[in-house]
Amino acid sequence: MQEMKSKAIENIESKMESMDADSMRYLVLKSAKSFKSSWVELGQTLYTVWKDKLYKNWGYTEFDTYTRKEIGIRKQTALKLLRSYYFLEKEEPEYLKNEYNEKKDISAVPTLEAIDALRMASKKKVIDKNDYDSIKKKVLDEGRDVREVKKDLTQLIRQREELDPIEERRKRREALIKRFISTLRSLKNELTANKLLPVRMLDDIEKLISKLGSELR
Repeated sequence: MQEMKSKAIENIESKMESMDADSMRYLVLKSAKSFKSSWVELGQTLYTVWKDKLYKNWGYTEFDTYTRKEIGIRKQTALKLLRSYYFLEKEEPEYLKNEYNEKKDISAVPTLEAIDALRMASKKKVIDKNDYDSIKKKVLDEGRDVREVKKDLTQLIRQREELDPIEERRKRREALIKRFISTLRSLKNELTANKLLPVRMLDDIEKLISKLGSELR
């Protein structure tokens, strides 16, 4: 990750000089300075800043503005940091308490991208507990590269879909119905706004939308 250029680091160091070394604001900047090797610490401190809206005390009205101007990271990266850290705190608290603190070798700490991939894997309905545990081991214990993790995840999903074609067909059907409903509703709104169809026909379209919606329940 190329978020922290030398100029950005110099900017952070300049800001740190005028701050209390024991303050949360200083701690966030310190973590941001060593982003690559301590993304977990940065995620933790940013989560506190976001949750408690501390950035408002520092003169920023929006969290995105604070992360961009003070820390020098994009909105997308800041959100990934928040989500990945919160995921570890909620789903893998033992890792944060024990394994992470015991890791002396920074290279053994999973990357932000790998944790984000694990987080997304946890939301896949086709991935069962055994599959998730297997991926988790590769990420947390073995420190696998995110490309390997995503490759394994893609293979697992494909295998599960092949084993359950009926479920896959149901998902495709629901996706198409949802898309059709969205298109119908958009067209109905446009026709209504421009008064291009009589009210009776517009009511018929609404009834069709309702019937299609019942197929999703």
